[in-house]
Amino acid sequence: MQAGKPILYSYFRSSCSWRVRIALALKGINYETVPINLIKDGGQQFSEEFQTLNPMKQVPALKIDGITIGQSLAIIEYLEETRPTPRLLPQDPKKRASVRMISDLIAGGIQPLQNLSVLKQVGTENQLSWAQNVICSGFDALEQILHGTAGKFCVGDEVSMADLCLVPQVANADRFKVDLNPYPTIRRINKTLLALEAFQVSHPCRQPDTPAELRA
Repeated sequence: MQAGKPILYSYFRSSCSWRVRIALALKGINYETVPINLIKDGGQQFSEEFQTLNPMKQVPALKIDGITIGQSLAIIEYLEETRPTPRLLPQDPKKRASVRMISDLIAGGIQPLQNLSVLKQVGTENQLSWAQNVICSGFDALEQILHGTAGKFCVGDEVSMADLCLVPQVANADRFKVDLNPYPTIRRINKTLLALEAFQVSHPCRQPDTPAELRA
């Protein structure tokens, strides 16, 4: 199926890129990384060359099987449909719905609202409080949902797409100095996931474009 090695256009600190890196690691897919620095040169995602790959001017973008896919959840679902082992969406329709609900809550309801492009709009003096409020609001809902869905991981005892969204978002929360004590379920699942190899090798501190001072 593969027409050459897949190419992931990624930024080490991008939580959306991290989701995809975890999926690629879990599924044992060998790929090449092309770093897109979201800060350098005014943001390399705005270059004409990258804009032809992803008109939304965002990372990640994945070249695979002769196509280019943007949007992390679309990429993960494509990988799931074409390379189904290990599965990241449960077979049971109700559990699968829970996985998608949690994934969308994070990928649509939290992360974009504390993203770099939004923070630029709210002004330097408001960025930290804005990001903290957005994350806490989302985590309040997520903690409550996880009480009904979680086993060892976000939904039951199998790693799923929801977990791929959770870990990078907790890392964002740490960056913005969010107090995670009110979210014991989120903290427990995150700790368990970070012990897994796929989450470690895909970590922002271990990427080709990670600055030396931030490397593990």
